[in-house]
Amino acid sequence: MAIAYRQRVDDDTEFALWKIEEQAEDLYNQLQLNDEEKAFVEKISNGKRHLHWLGTRVLLRKMLRTDEYIDCQVDIHGKPYLVSLPYHISLSHSFDYAAVMISKKCPVGIDIEQIKEKVERIAERFLLPEELSFIQEDNKISQLYTCWCAKEAVYKCHGQKEVSFIDDILIKPFTYVGEGQVNAILTKGDIKIDYTVGYLQYEDYMIGYVKG
Repeated sequence: MAIAYRQRVDDDTEFALWKIEEQAEDLYNQLQLNDEEKAFVEKISNGKRHLHWLGTRVLLRKMLRTDEYIDCQVDIHGKPYLVSLPYHISLSHSFDYAAVMISKKCPVGIDIEQIKEKVERIAERFLLPEELSFIQEDNKISQLYTCWCAKEAVYKCHGQKEVSFIDDILIKPFTYVGEGQVNAILTKGDIKIDYTVGYLQYEDYMIGYVKG
């Protein structure tokens, strides 16, 4: 499968989706891995986690347009980074899709989630009453997922642990329209950062994406 969807955010930033239809072996054969990565892949060689890890790395390679080895590490906060290439990156996956966002100039965050009714049952765990108050009844599930993906994207872009979705990230009121932007504010201690987060419903998936 080739790239299923690609969007340029600005001259230095873009994201893409990869629909994972290949077998794990087919994805594996498209990668160059060091011994540590091979051992990790062997350890997770069952189920979706295996396909998700391989799928995000294949998509990253396609977006960077290289056949060379890509040294992709994870910092102490769990944020992925490239050792030898001048790009900020963010990775996500959900069921049949992998998502990757890259930027030459600034930190980025992306999240993809398959839209399911169950989000309504847990909405109070990640949204304050003032956020729940602007959720539209006719688009409730999609709008809840927009809020979740936006907060997840901000969390990944900020790249620090111990950030609470409900206590530290606030979504400002917005009207859900299928594709657009929401304003989010991250407040943690002395830090206060305003983000403009893009969102997009693609098939039965929601994507949130942001640059710092």
